[in-house]
Amino acid sequence: MGPKHNQTDQFIQPPKVQVKEIDLLAQKLLELEQELNSNIPTTLWISDLHGEGDRFKSILRGRFGILYQTCREALPSTFSSEKIQYLTKIIRKKQYFLDKHTRMDMQDVILCLVEILKYKLTNITPRANEIFRPEFRETINRLLSGLPVPNPIFEEPVISTRLIAHLGHTIHQILLDRIQVLGDVFDRGPQPDKIIRILSSNAYRGMVDYVFGNHDILWMGAAAGNRSLIAEALRITCRYDHFEFLHRLRFNFTPLAEFAERTYPVEYVTGNFKARTDKGRSMEKALAIIQFKLEEQTIRDFPQYEMESRLWLNRLAKLLKENNTSGLNDTHFPTINLDNPGELTSEELQIVDDLEYQFTTNQRLKRLLRFFFTVGKTFHIQNNFLNIHALIPSTKDGEFEEFLGRKGKFLLSFIQDTIQRTGERYLKGEKQNPEDQALFFYLWCGPKSPFFGKHAMKTFERYFLVDKTTHTERSLYWKDNMQRPEFKQLLQKEFGVQRVIYGHTPVDYKKGASMASEDGVAINIDGGFAAAYYNRGHSLVHTPHQLYGIILPTPDEIMEAARKLESAPLDIELIDEFRQPMKIKDTIAGKKIKKERDKIMRQLRECAKQDKFHTYDI
Repeated sequence: MGPKHNQTDQFIQPPKVQVKEIDLLAQKLLELEQELNSNIPTTLWISDLHGEGDRFKSILRGRFGILYQTCREALPSTFSSEKIQYLTKIIRKKQYFLDKHTRMDMQDVILCLVEILKYKLTNITPRANEIFRPEFRETINRLLSGLPVPNPIFEEPVISTRLIAHLGHTIHQILLDRIQVLGDVFDRGPQPDKIIRILSSNAYRGMVDYVFGNHDILWMGAAAGNRSLIAEALRITCRYDHFEFLHRLRFNFTPLAEFAERTYPVEYVTGNFKARTDKGRSMEKALAIIQFKLEEQTIRDFPQYEMESRLWLNRLAKLLKENNTSGLNDTHFPTINLDNPGELTSEELQIVDDLEYQFTTNQRLKRLLRFFFTVGKTFHIQNNFLNIHALIPSTKDGEFEEFLGRKGKFLLSFIQDTIQRTGERYLKGEKQNPEDQALFFYLWCGPKSPFFGKHAMKTFERYFLVDKTTHTERSLYWKDNMQRPEFKQLLQKEFGVQRVIYGHTPVDYKKGASMASEDGVAINIDGGFAAAYYNRGHSLVHTPHQLYGIILPTPDEIMEAARKLESAPLDIELIDEFRQPMKIKDTIAGKKIKKERDKIMRQLRECAKQDKFHTYDI
């Protein structure tokens, strides 16, 4: 006979599979609870950068004034503004210096920097080797935990100085948690590629959310093979003489330039063309005529877009035939066949074919646009905010406007699906659906586009008609509707949000305009960042304690501040502040996490019921 076993032995053997499941569920539950009770991430919004790469890099390096506010929130309320400013300078310079007014020694500064770092790290759990440089990793961890550190840390100036540099570097690196970019990186300025490289770099890509703007749609549609958008993207580039940008992308525009300068010599370019160079003006006009011919074909092929008002070439041909040109500021149109004005000449067709091939196969452009097609969205919800570029199409009566049988959130989701499908084909080099390509044209300039928002884009009229009343691009109903409580409530209900953040239409702060509506529900963060606008720009910052707008300095103000060795001036528009730090559990994301947490809790309790008689050993 074998050895006897106690009948209760079977009850004290740990059911290993069940124990492991309980431990994993418990671990996940605790992680979710910690996340729910964490402060919301410090988030920056910016919009309509329009190719101003160097300026964006400069302002991003300075963190848009967020450093001061972070120090203010992290340190006791008894700290004066002078002390806060002093500490921000030390963090920026990553260097200690004695200030006769604040009289803070190195130990005081070190302890304050540790408090600021602790505030930023309280609610995130990154690995130490990703945050701290190895030389002072152990020391910084002990300071953060309130543990004793060796005396030389405070007593040896050379060590204290280096520690301050390390702390300043670390604080600067983790000031921002999220960046929301609300579209329009392309056009106007010379360095859209630089902005995209920054946003898609390893340092920033994981923290960036991107919402498409109409100028991004223009370039995405061009790369996807829409021929009129190819002509339009190049026309705008030539309009601002940004040939270096085209060279960086390795575009060969020599055949186009030779054709333009031969066919439209600058002395015959008398319309309202903006390019400053002779080559730019000739190319701008040549591309304008090609663009009009190509887009008219799209408008005729897709009558559901109802864009017949842009069909100007037949009207132009009639004026030229009848010699009725008093209303025109330019009458040199050698490539327009008066009997068939929408027809491309053989040379124009050859140029368009070449440009289409270059746009759809250019690997440098594809590397840039991969970021848009893989990261970008038509709208994005973060915390309790709806982020869009321009608007949600709406009617005069304050209802959502229907387009292609869809409206509101459903419309934006449909557009997102089309963009995603087009992007996948573009990145794989596959043939595109003509209907999808045509939609990009409408999204660029159609009145019911969520990226445009005007009754028409008057490109032809602005170029060639003397009567300036024909140049007006009338805004539709978004601005007025955003003054109506009923419409804002409709938006909040449709998307499940509290606020709506958007750009697209610059707000001139210097003329008394505010970023936010009186109730703080609608916030316009387009302050005209590009030199082509107000050269200033806005950003929006949301910390756990406050929501505030920043009116950014102009390049001249930045240069003047640098000359005086001072910080550039920042005007602040306080929009909201919170009695208690805002937590993840207070957001839309928090609601989803709570559901997941409750599900896990139910699983844990079910496991407990099944195994309540077991005693577990490790």
